[in-house]
Amino acid sequence: MKNDIDIYGVFVPALALWMLVAFVATSVLKAALERLGFYRFVWRRPLFDLSLYVVVLAATAFLSLRLSA
Repeated sequence: MKNDIDIYGVFVPALALWMLVAFVATSVLKAALERLGFYRFVWRRPLFDLSLYVVVLAATAFLSLRLSA
């Protein structure tokens, strides 16, 4: 497992890139859920969005570890 990623001589923690990927994926998911009208059934939208982000971040980190091994 690599802890740092070298981008043009700058070492960036791998978690920072995972967070960026998870943010983009969550934004796409939120737009799709909004379009489908799913948020009518959600009690606290900010809490749901945060939970969705954490789940996507965990899935991204898990998949990156599985693919690198």
